[in-house]
Amino acid sequence: MNRNELVNLLTKYSPVETSEIRFSKDFLELLKHPDAYQRYHLPGHLTGSALIVDKSHEYILLTHHAKLNKWLQPGGHADGDVNIMRVALREVVEETGITDPKVIYQGLFDIDVHRIPGKKDFPQHDHYDVRFLIEADKTLPLTITEESHELAWKSVSEVEVITERNESIMRMVRKLNTL
Repeated sequence: MNRNELVNLLTKYSPVETSEIRFSKDFLELLKHPDAYQRYHLPGHLTGSALIVDKSHEYILLTHHAKLNKWLQPGGHADGDVNIMRVALREVVEETGITDPKVIYQGLFDIDVHRIPGKKDFPQHDHYDVRFLIEADKTLPLTITEESHELAWKSVSEVEVITERNESIMRMVRKLNTL
């Protein structure tokens, strides 16, 4: 999926919830910039992530993000890779150890723009996150990296509590319930 394909998908994207309508416009504006896929592009840049579900769709794999100290879906920076689906799949493998993730929803599952706090060497900025729906075998071993404090399969009913009602994640859970 290259830049033009992403623009095409965003143009055709029919958000279920109103917050994503604004996000679509913001994404299309960002993609006009040649460095939109680079983490140094400010005030924001593209990231790719995945909601990972088991075969029953009753469990979601979350990572307790080390830097943000929050339970989130795996994902990360494009770092120049314009194939944002490949970015999301790479991040799933790197952050969880899952070696055979399967994309089970064709197209964009969700999009989100969220603020990342500044650090001593980098200012506050936005992540324009393109999200895919992935299925994985929850019986396979997981690999915790330095990017996570923990990885855990959580029942859909537990996600609201563990993520502290993170609206961005809850929107994906609501979408999952409509499939």
